[in-house]
Amino acid sequence: MKITLQHLTYMLLAAMIILSPACNKDILNKKPLNDYSDEDVWKDPPLVNAYVNNLYLQMRHGFNEVMLSSVSDESRFIHNYGTQTSVTDALSPDDLGAFSSQFGEWEKYYRAIRNCNIFFEMIGQVPFTDEAQRQRLIGEVHYLRAYFYQILVKYWGGVPLVKKPFKLSDRDEMLIARGSFEECVNFIVEDCDKAAAILPPKHEQPGRATKYAAMSLKSRILLFAASPLFAKPGIPATESYRGYVNSTPAHQAERYQKALDAAKAIIDLNVFAIYKPTSNATDNYSRVFLDKDNSEIIFARYFNRQFQGTSHDLYNGPNGYHNWGGNVPLENFVSGYQMADGSEFSWANNTHAANPYANRDPRFYATILYNGAKWKKRPSDAIALDPIGEIQTGRFEKKNDQGTIIIQSGLDTRSSTIENWNGTYTGYYIRKFMDLTLDAQFFRGDQAWPWFRYSEILLNAAEAYIGLQQYDNARPLINQIRTRAGMPAIPNTVTGDALTEAYRYERRYELSFEEHRYFDARRWLIAENVFSGPANGIEILGKLNPDNTLKWTYKVVNSGQDRVFSEKHYLLPIMAAEIRRNDKMKQNPKYN
Repeated sequence: MKITLQHLTYMLLAAMIILSPACNKDILNKKPLNDYSDEDVWKDPPLVNAYVNNLYLQMRHGFNEVMLSSVSDESRFIHNYGTQTSVTDALSPDDLGAFSSQFGEWEKYYRAIRNCNIFFEMIGQVPFTDEAQRQRLIGEVHYLRAYFYQILVKYWGGVPLVKKPFKLSDRDEMLIARGSFEECVNFIVEDCDKAAAILPPKHEQPGRATKYAAMSLKSRILLFAASPLFAKPGIPATESYRGYVNSTPAHQAERYQKALDAAKAIIDLNVFAIYKPTSNATDNYSRVFLDKDNSEIIFARYFNRQFQGTSHDLYNGPNGYHNWGGNVPLENFVSGYQMADGSEFSWANNTHAANPYANRDPRFYATILYNGAKWKKRPSDAIALDPIGEIQTGRFEKKNDQGTIIIQSGLDTRSSTIENWNGTYTGYYIRKFMDLTLDAQFFRGDQAWPWFRYSEILLNAAEAYIGLQQYDNARPLINQIRTRAGMPAIPNTVTGDALTEAYRYERRYELSFEEHRYFDARRWLIAENVFSGPANGIEILGKLNPDNTLKWTYKVVNSGQDRVFSEKHYLLPIMAAEIRRNDKMKQNPKYN
């Protein structure tokens, strides 16, 4: 096989810029890039390092234009890009919508897995002068292969386990059946264990896998395996999942114990801690995602503003700032934020409805941009219209020069006088991950994407404890996170189903927009309820009081997107092309 010029250029740029601490001077003395073959790569340690760097680039981070939140009940992507198909019954083996091009990406991850397998086949012959470097790369690729497989398994369940790099002459061998869910989980855990045994606790190059990253991935996949999706009898009950469909409480308890052990292995290290740099709960939560290498970050994707900055602010900021709107939070999600005292918010409560954005869970203010929220200065061509920098997602009455009351649309609506093609459909924008110092119209950010953080590990352990009915052990873990957020602790009297609901609230709002909710709602078997129905927004009108102040009124409305999540959607369909290509491939339930 010949490595293309484009491929190798990308790999070398990744090696020199993104993941390496300094440029390799020998790179300047290499022969022309299009002269490299596979044989050249495996004779040259710097090229092998570049090869592995390219594998890291296949890990999908959450700062892409389309966020996974927009196929869950967190948000709606205003530009579509296949997301409309993905949230309705139009989702089918012939058309996966955004799951084909944005999220699941079956072919992309199998290409990456093939490249991992090639690495394992060839790494022994590379002439490293430093044997530790060879071992470190082996550990990293074990981690990467496990990561790619866990993505596939979380979307599809059991998938074909490819453990060697097939050649074109091996066509019959390439057509293999899906492994059982248990086989796939065990293989992922095995790779995680191999990686953790080799990798250092801290890597000299930020963004490379560590021992703790591998341990965290193990924790995540084992909790997924213990969840009701694969524990409830008959979901799914097909040959593709032989041997891992739970039918006895003892079996599920065994899985929860494994998930607990994996999470506690990290907790008991006392290396990580909940990040609380200030006395302000909202600021603390915001800074988890802005302060580099804080005590809560286990493994992250780093960005460099000069070479490869993140466009999260541009993709999702308000159109009144010349940003693209992007993934706008749903009222379905916003309504779920508790009041600051831990009680439920309700539109039926007249006090709540009159001032819906007051006295909410402090994480609300770090996550959501709502009408009236103080934000940053407008761009130069709009600052005269709004010298304060206040989000305007409603319509409001205003007296013109003749004293006549007219209705004017806010600067961040779809009728904005600044831009009108990219406004929110829901009355909200994302605040989380946003850099207040950044003019995203012209500059890119350098926020790090948190693949794993300590809050998730605490929550993983808490869920396993609840599954084992050890409620007194679960509650303190949840309260570590809850009290950092400025919310009252869950009382000791809360147990059983009530504690499960309290836990699920905490997980939903602590890990919001971090690519957990889609998987959590499916694995808990609640997606048919929470993902179906209208994707709601809020209609906002400001009416003039006699003293010319505004009284705001709010109405929950359908943002224009009706969603359907059916029982079959708990797993994605195998693509029709894969079924046609491989007669050993079995389809997921109810898609035939």
